[in-house]
Amino acid sequence: MNAEIITVGSELLLGQIVDTNSTWIAQRLAAIGVNLFYRTAVGDNPARMEDIFRRALERSDVVIVTGGIGPTEDDRTREIAAQVTGRELIVDAGLLQQITERFRTRGFIMTANNEKQAQIPEGAIPVENPNGTAPAFIVEHDGSVLICLPGVPFEMKYLVEHRIIPYLREKFGVGGEVIKSRVLKTCGLGESTVDEMISDLMAKGTNPTVGVLAHPGQVDVRITAKGRDEAGIERMLDEMDDLIHSRLKDHVFGRDDQTMEGALGVLVREAGITVASVENLTGGLLSQKLLSACADSFSGGVIANGETALQRLLDRSDVRSTGAFEVATDEGSCRRELTRTLVRDVKSRSGADVVVAVMCFPDPTREASNLSPGDTLVMVYNGREFLERGFKFAGRGGPDQMRATMYALDAFRRYLMRQH
Repeated sequence: MNAEIITVGSELLLGQIVDTNSTWIAQRLAAIGVNLFYRTAVGDNPARMEDIFRRALERSDVVIVTGGIGPTEDDRTREIAAQVTGRELIVDAGLLQQITERFRTRGFIMTANNEKQAQIPEGAIPVENPNGTAPAFIVEHDGSVLICLPGVPFEMKYLVEHRIIPYLREKFGVGGEVIKSRVLKTCGLGESTVDEMISDLMAKGTNPTVGVLAHPGQVDVRITAKGRDEAGIERMLDEMDDLIHSRLKDHVFGRDDQTMEGALGVLVREAGITVASVENLTGGLLSQKLLSACADSFSGGVIANGETALQRLLDRSDVRSTGAFEVATDEGSCRRELTRTLVRDVKSRSGADVVVAVMCFPDPTREASNLSPGDTLVMVYNGREFLERGFKFAGRGGPDQMRATMYALDAFRRYLMRQH
């Protein structure tokens, strides 16, 4: 059985609210083995709603709509549902009584427009909403099913759990199969590189399926398996997990809900060390994540942003920073030496066993937020040796800040793994 989700509301298209309903419904459908092939958001425009509803009913067995069944003038879902299924709108006496009683027991005055919520397409299955005044309804039409739910999340969730899933189980016999996913989280490889390394697994398109999703500084590999037996599904996930891990090796730092901070926390506790940080354009993001990873082992952080700050930190009037500041010597060696000097100084002052640093030197003529030109240096220093890596980006935007921070954390993770 194939399903489709439609969320209704111009506020979604204007970016005024975030659509969390679709994500939650998708998770519940996957849990009972229902394939979800389409998710669409449409504004409160009757013509566009009609077009989307018709297309959905033509290509999907089950269409779940959230939003647009309230009492206001721009709530058009029930009218469009009746129109695309060739039915008249009628007032359901039972629903009207329920709505009236709800207003009465709460001590509210029921205005005339609330009677609109008792209207459903003729022949539709009414679904009482005990958590709100907008009842839901189900229309069975030409082999497909149109399910219209309120857009208020807690109302929608109750109805899905207690009314819609039981209906789908009885109507279509769903629930025998389960769809489960596992996400492998990687760092240090770009999306295209990961794709190249596992492209044959992605191209198969069989059970289980494999997909890639990129984030700043992190690439996720999603494995999705479907079956009737939980143990069998886990075996499929494990086998593909092992195969992908054998190719991506130690670039994999976690799975599912695991984070880089979580992975680091375990390693730091095992190593029994303290850590400090040095950063500039990341504005404290590195320190924040290290604090989250290992608060008891974090000795402090320094944000060395600007030439004056560097002079004060190092107590040197001759410090010449790079990037936005004039440089008279070779940029690469100057930047590396500056960073090393900062790292040594912070280690000495903090007393930390290890210092993690990320220093970004952007091109002052460019202001892109993602992969902006420049140089980023990542360092890990334990008092004896520097573990260093350079990257050809350095921007002030959020994506570049996160990418640089993730690379610094990953360098620290690799250092800790090497110590075992």
